[in-house]
Amino acid sequence: MFRDRRLSWAEVRDRSRRLADVLRRHGLGCHAERSTLANWESGQDHVALYLYNGNEYLEGMLGACKARAASFNVNYRYVDEELIYLFENADARAVIYHAAFAPTLDRIRSKLSGVALWLQVADDSGNPTLPGALDYETALAEAEPAPPADDLSPDDLYILYTGGTTGMPKGVLWRQEDIYFAAMAASGSRSLAEILERAKGPGIRSLPAPPFMHGAAQWVVFNMWHVGGTVVVQSEPRHLDPHDIWSTIEREKVNAVTVVGDAYTRPLLDQLARKSYDLSSLTLFTSGGAILTAAAKDEVLARLPGVRILDALGSSESGAQATQISSAGGKASTGDFAMSPDNVVLKEDLSGLVEAGSDESGWLARSGHVPLGYFKDEEKTRRTFPVVDGVRYAVPGDRALATPDGGMRLLGRDSVTINTGGEKVFAEEVEHALKHHPAVYDAVVVGTPSERWGQQVTALVCFREGQRASEDALRSVAREHIAAYKLPKVFVFLDEILRAPSGKADYRWARETALERLGAG
Repeated sequence: MFRDRRLSWAEVRDRSRRLADVLRRHGLGCHAERSTLANWESGQDHVALYLYNGNEYLEGMLGACKARAASFNVNYRYVDEELIYLFENADARAVIYHAAFAPTLDRIRSKLSGVALWLQVADDSGNPTLPGALDYETALAEAEPAPPADDLSPDDLYILYTGGTTGMPKGVLWRQEDIYFAAMAASGSRSLAEILERAKGPGIRSLPAPPFMHGAAQWVVFNMWHVGGTVVVQSEPRHLDPHDIWSTIEREKVNAVTVVGDAYTRPLLDQLARKSYDLSSLTLFTSGGAILTAAAKDEVLARLPGVRILDALGSSESGAQATQISSAGGKASTGDFAMSPDNVVLKEDLSGLVEAGSDESGWLARSGHVPLGYFKDEEKTRRTFPVVDGVRYAVPGDRALATPDGGMRLLGRDSVTINTGGEKVFAEEVEHALKHHPAVYDAVVVGTPSERWGQQVTALVCFREGQRASEDALRSVAREHIAAYKLPKVFVFLDEILRAPSGKADYRWARETALERLGAG
């Protein structure tokens, strides 16, 4: 369900088959089977989904699969140079995009020689179809809804791009069978027959509020489909509109909503303080992608009687790893989780498992159904997916303690990645953007606590002698190189920035200094 559209599964099947036909007619598909490839290689063509939430995004994922191509997510907040990097790194062969992004693509598409197909989805922007591009609905209407070929394989790819812990976006390559069991099979069904039988039950109506460009939202969608549920999309998908989300839940009798930590929950709670809604259909409040604090959980439970909270932990490189369920009468907490099967805490030196109940911290890791690796990056593939005692693990970089009850306490990322409102921001990328301003002599970027965002991007800046610049001026220059959500929300101006003798930034000092200056230490 999206705005005035109500698509049955038969209609989604028809439309995604038509899209697959369009892709195949333009030469997209599988050109090399998995058995002939290394873990960081792809034998399939890649389809960029440069879209806001809506039925076209999900059709794009399904249609690509049925053509034996592989879709990948595009962050619609990226600026030109970020998009060029992403499309080139992903070897994009087709781009499905909303008309609102046509002006951006028109500026950069001459640099994207590998793209063979441009499909423009009409929206309320009024932008005309780019020369050489096809109108999405027209292309589907002229295509054939033929069933997929019988050569579909569990080895076919699911690709999810993430900013990760090393800065630039990386394409995580999953076998479809592995991502199904790692993140899309909450029902536990292990065969097509079981999935079909489970889908006959009473359907759940679920609203995944985050953008579909995030893995957590995609996983919610497929989990719902695998149990015969209905996916509901809010009317305003371009930004967080609390009134729109609550109104949609009220109107469509939604049973479950998914958000991103405090960054979504706080504005939603503020809206409930301003206006009343009939939310009697809502039974499950799920959060993933960022910290949902105990205080926020307590307020959700107070304002939404009878609702349970599912706090889910996972990553693009691991799938779903751990959960915490909170309900009225219980004590909510932050960072305590029950680990899903195949998840463990590895020792810091990867020599084995951390003993439950010890004070030793380690790496949260998953075995079994894990990704193949990072597209076109052998080194990072081997580093993130090491073999320990003969077992291959996914080790995305989260530090944790193994608790006596068999669960774990999340300590955080052992890196300088800043998670702000569910978005991952790499500190050095922001530093480089700030240094484009001529007045900046040095800059170090860290994350500091934020009630709404979980973490806020905080920049420590040292100016050149005799020069100064306003915060707005610094953001304006940086905005030319990075997306708006990566821009510093807070600045700390210093006469000198302390660095290690090697010249590397001392992030521990930087964070302590920022907290002291901001009065949060």
